[in-house]
Amino acid sequence: MSNDDKGGAMIDSRPRLLLIEDDPKLGPVMQQVLDEVYSVTLIPDGTAGVAAALEHEFEVMIVDRRLPGLDGLGVIETLRRKRVTTPMLVLTALGTIQDKVRGLDAGANDYLVKPFEFDELFARLRAIRRVYTGEGPFVRIGLWEFYPESRTVYSPYDGRSILTDRENALLRLFAENPQRTFSREQILRDVFNETDQPGTVDTYVHYVRRKTDIDLITTVRGQGYRLGAP
Repeated sequence: MSNDDKGGAMIDSRPRLLLIEDDPKLGPVMQQVLDEVYSVTLIPDGTAGVAAALEHEFEVMIVDRRLPGLDGLGVIETLRRKRVTTPMLVLTALGTIQDKVRGLDAGANDYLVKPFEFDELFARLRAIRRVYTGEGPFVRIGLWEFYPESRTVYSPYDGRSILTDRENALLRLFAENPQRTFSREQILRDVFNETDQPGTVDTYVHYVRRKTDIDLITTVRGQGYRLGAP
């Protein structure tokens, strides 16, 4: 028996998203596109956005930087002071490092500079929601997202892969040192056991590449391996 047969409205199982955006053209377009995945509430005013966030529960929020009533940073700061922990992404036309830092310092979980691609917006929303639901902080490697605390790597194409402890330790070594090239001996010392052979490194590099992307770890001829940029 369907929900309609029971006489009630269909239950909307989509995550609830609060979109605070005052652009009369961009706001409705974003609502329409995001509505494919989320149940979207669009509010074009910062003060009204704060009221909505305090009155209702949302799984994620998108806050424009420049808003009437109360600007985006004011919205985020106000909600954080009210102990609202919902993950928030701030949209900004201001792409300088200082502007991004101000947004993150205000309490945003991530930022996205206008103009943007919707594929990237969806990916960033998925990322901040995963952190919020317990997978821990992530490291972005190209278009991939690596969550070392949960041994998980998310593909931009086809979902997630779970890494073994050794695969996770290997990728974490590279992710924490993105500009450094490691010799096999250094990797053995930092990740594996002293009794392991150098070929073990090659084997596990192959394993990580097989679960992710062949370019995620780059071979540096005559030197070893380093983080790639797939």
